[in-house]
Amino acid sequence: MARRTAARLAAVQALYQIDFNAARAEAVIAEFLNHRIGKVIDDGLELDADRDHFRDIVTGVAAAQAEIDPMLESSLAEGWRLERVEQTLRAILRAGAYELTARTDVPTAVIINEYVNVAHAFFSGSEPGFVNGILDRLAGHLRADHRGGKPAGGAARK
Repeated sequence: MARRTAARLAAVQALYQIDFNAARAEAVIAEFLNHRIGKVIDDGLELDADRDHFRDIVTGVAAAQAEIDPMLESSLAEGWRLERVEQTLRAILRAGAYELTARTDVPTAVIINEYVNVAHAFFSGSEPGFVNGILDRLAGHLRADHRGGKPAGGAARK
């Protein structure tokens, strides 16, 4: 598994933990860096993640969640609220939305593909397609490099 892919997978797990336990991001990041990343996990797979990318996603989502959640909600079907979305999917969407807004160094297609693949790691049904649709819609509003999208401006950090 590529180091950035592993970082995204770990970030989604950390964001889930933060959401589920109402935990502080710093404490969860420290737990992952000290006890999970670089360790052997399920089926003997070592989670060799890019630590800086992991930390950037988790701290970025935590810092910008008040801006990210309304963007995601506006990309959902009419009448749907983000709170109705299953927690793991919410974590995937938040991480993907953060990267779309802040990580201009990462191509749009890479971000969407990576988070669709993360969704496949957790779900075997239609959820990866749901992630693809929401992130694709959001990217169309945020990124000029995505099918003629019109960037919202001011969102990019890196």
